[in-house]
This record gives sequence, structure tokens and C-alpha cells, in this order.
Amino acid sequence: MYVFELPEIGEGVVEGEIVQWLAGIGEFVDVDQPLCEVMTDKANVEISSPKAGVVKAFHGEPGDIVAVHTALVDIDDTATAGDAKPAAKAAAPKPAPKAAAPKAAAPKPAAKTAAPKAAPKAAPKAAPVQTTAPAVSGKTLATPAVRSYAREHGLDINAVAGSGKDGRVTKGDIDNHLTGAIRAPAALEFSAVDSPGYPRADEAVKIIGLRRKIAEKMVESYRTIPHFTYVEEVDATRLVGLRGALKGAARDKGISLSYLPFIMKALVRVFREFPTVNANMDEDSFTLNVRGEVNIGIATDTPQGLYVPVIKNVESKSLMQLAHEVVEITERTRNGTASIDDFRGGTFTITSVGNIGGRFATPIINHPEVAILGVNQIHDRPMVIDGEIVARKMMYLSPSFDHRVLDGAVAARFVAALKSVLETPEVLLVEGL
Repeated sequence: MYVFELPEIGEGVVEGEIVQWLAGIGEFVDVDQPLCEVMTDKANVEISSPKAGVVKAFHGEPGDIVAVHTALVDIDDTATAGDAKPAAKAAAPKPAPKAAAPKAAAPKPAAKTAAPKAAPKAAPKAAPVQTTAPAVSGKTLATPAVRSYAREHGLDINAVAGSGKDGRVTKGDIDNHLTGAIRAPAALEFSAVDSPGYPRADEAVKIIGLRRKIAEKMVESYRTIPHFTYVEEVDATRLVGLRGALKGAARDKGISLSYLPFIMKALVRVFREFPTVNANMDEDSFTLNVRGEVNIGIATDTPQGLYVPVIKNVESKSLMQLAHEVVEITERTRNGTASIDDFRGGTFTITSVGNIGGRFATPIINHPEVAILGVNQIHDRPMVIDGEIVARKMMYLSPSFDHRVLDGAVAARFVAALKSVLETPEVLLVEGL
């Protein structure tokens, strides 16, 4: 019997949380076939089998924390595929309800204090974060992101026909399966109101994996930082017009131009006057580290939860470079191909829910940063300009600040300066396209 231990899956990582088992007791697995998904402080990782054989036992259930170099799976490496007698697979955890519009930044992968490094054992390296599972006969093929998407919709991925290479299940396959499963509503009756699916039994949803990490990070941030939010209204009419004028030029370069690059460049200009807003707080030494570079995190909603990839050195990039990088890094984050380095080094975070709706929010700061900018919906409003009522494109900004190091007056002046730049965005053009 081969006892497979949880391998070292990252520098400083001493434990991982079992998210779900990808094989079943009694199932025959090949070398490099995924056995389970494990969440660490730094990433969600697929752990693959180092041996071919029949799975005999799991050491833990979804939600359990397993230390590196402790038993994870028992594999009978003398058995063959003919000896397999698959039992029901370990139930995957039911996902927490999908987060609505993100109110705060997702947890930045925080480095843990490294434990004394154990002597290396003969164990395979964990598969790269969110990589595609290798083709294995008899197993439903899908990426971790697609598996998570299926769980989110309460769907057994093994029931979905795959249209990808070697029968791989795609997100589109899941959407098609769900669409085909929708039943036409019964004819309306005046005598009663029918709400399909109700009443139903209460359901206990275990908070594990990324959802648990987000929860822990939010509690740490809110408990540690005395937050305050300052809301300001911005006339975005000229910003909307400038973006519209530049969209064609951006499209010719194959770039999708959103409002985020303009806001990022506006922040760079304002940070010159208010450098303490672009900073990190060192809790151990109680020191404010004012950063010399501008690394802006973009809160990104994904099927797995809320992540904050970081665009580094914003101060040295043009609007068009930023526009390209915003699209590229958020796409890689959503499809699970972003690297751990993509989530490190942030000095300030933007969380935007304008494409969903809502006027303003009170976002939670992405600790150890000291401020976060909430960007909200641009909407038409009647405004009085020079004594006349005219239609304008209005937008609320709702940043939150760390009151330990930033006073209300400083925050108000910072937001006023940002408002001024966004209302006269042509000044950003002197910084180049």
C-alpha cells in the first residue's frame, strides 16, 4: 500500500484545505491523474497521483486542513484497472451562494511565516494553479474553473456531455445543459400562486476553500482597520466623451478601452499630492510604508470567488498599455491561468460595480493597504449648469480609508483632487496614450 502524503506546494506553505476529492474510493487512477483540489493561502491547486493504482482511502473530508507531509490518500499500487470497484465518489462541497457585487477587495495571497522546512520526500509537485486536468480514460475532463462553475449551479459535471477535445466539458456545455433542463412554466391560475422549488428544506452550506479565505481576510481587515467612507459625485460627461473619442483608435490596436485606465492614471496624478494614500501598513512595527510605485489591484469577480490581480507600475504605463493589461490580467484571473505573482505587491485597490448597477457602496480595504476606491454606475441625471437644467453623465465615487493614518480632511481633499482630474480628463493625455 502506498501512502501518498500532501507534498510541498509552495514556498512557506505548511498546510492546505481539502476543497474536493476528484477520485473515488475503489477507483483506478493513473499517474498524474488529479486526486483532489487543495486551497492554500496562496492558490487553489490540483494534487495529482504519483502512482497508478486503486484508491483505498482518503485521509480527510472537504473543509479539513491537512499539513504538508501528512497522509492524504492510500493507493494500492499493485492493483490494476481490472481490480477497481468504484464506490460513490466523495461528495463535493456545495458552494456558498455566489458573492453579489463585490463590496471589498479579495484577499491578497498573504505570505505565511515559513515553518522549518522538512526534509524533501519523494512526492510529485502539485499541478500548477488552475491548470487543465490531463486526459484520463473514464474520467470527466474539465478545468478546475469549469468544475467550480458546475458546482456553483448545483450540477453534477459527470452528467454533462463535453464538446471539447477528448470530450472535455466546457463552460458552454454546462450552460447548454442548464438551458435544456429548464421547463416551461405551468399555465397561470387565478386560484393559487405557485413558486417552483418552495417551500423547501433548510440547507447548511459549509464555508470552505476560497470562500473561507475571503471571509478570514474580510474579518481581519474590518477588525484591524477603523474604516470610514467618503462619497463624492463626479460629472463624468467629459470622461464619457473622451473615452468615446479614443475607442476607435484603441479598437484599431486590438484594445478594448474601459474607464478603468483613465481612473488609474488619474490616481497616479493625485498620489503625487497625497502619497500617504498609496501605502501599506506594517502592523508588526506599526509603520506606514509610503510606496514609491503605484501598483493597483482590480477587484475581479470570478466563478471561484473574488480575486484582486495587481497591475504593477501604473505610473510608467500609458492609457493604451493599461487598457490592454486590464483586459489581459482579468481574463487570466477568470479562466484560472493567472500566476501567484499577479496577486502580489498591491498598493491601492479599485472595486467597480458600475456595470452591475447601484449608486455607491462602502468597500472594505484590502489589508495591508490603507484605502480602496469604489467606482459606481455612470447614469444620466438632470443637473443645473449656469442656471439651466441639462442632462449630465453623473457618477459616485465611494472610497474607504484607514482612519488610523488618514484623517477625514485628507481624504476629502484627496477625493476632491481626483474628482477634478476626472471632470477634466483631457489633462491625462499629456501623459501619453
